[in-house]
Amino acid sequence: MSGAELVEWIAGWPVGAALRRSAILYLVVNAAHVLAIGLLIGAIVPLDLRLLGLAGPAPLEVLGPFLARAAAVGLALAVVTGLCLFSVRPSAYLANPAFLAKLALLAGGTLNALSVRRSLDWSAAIAGDTIALRLRLQALASLTIWLGALLAGRWIGFVG
Repeated sequence: MSGAELVEWIAGWPVGAALRRSAILYLVVNAAHVLAIGLLIGAIVPLDLRLLGLAGPAPLEVLGPFLARAAAVGLALAVVTGLCLFSVRPSAYLANPAFLAKLALLAGGTLNALSVRRSLDWSAAIAGDTIALRLRLQALASLTIWLGALLAGRWIGFVG
């Protein structure tokens, strides 16, 4: 399947058609997308700040796993609702540089998060050991990437 055929298939997806027909359904899915982003950012920012040593002495062994899971749930919900919203006008979104930047940042943030979660540094930090410099750098990258994705997402409506 070519890229153009894939875009055409997505545009014909029943969810996209339903969202184009119903302002209320579009509003609900859009609100769910905003809530999912809020859950993602609301979990990842305090986690990253804690890893950077900027969020007080809260026990990472308690907060870390909870915030990481909350961020993962937020990301999953944001991806699902985002795909639904994307299906309304896939060609227009793919022509939008802000949307493409958001996709790149989402991919980078997700890869960084997976790398953190699979690292020995994360396991050690969760066990109460010192937070390694590499993990702190990954937290700084995470904070930058996810806030960049948030800004790129807001930028989508102003570019095009």
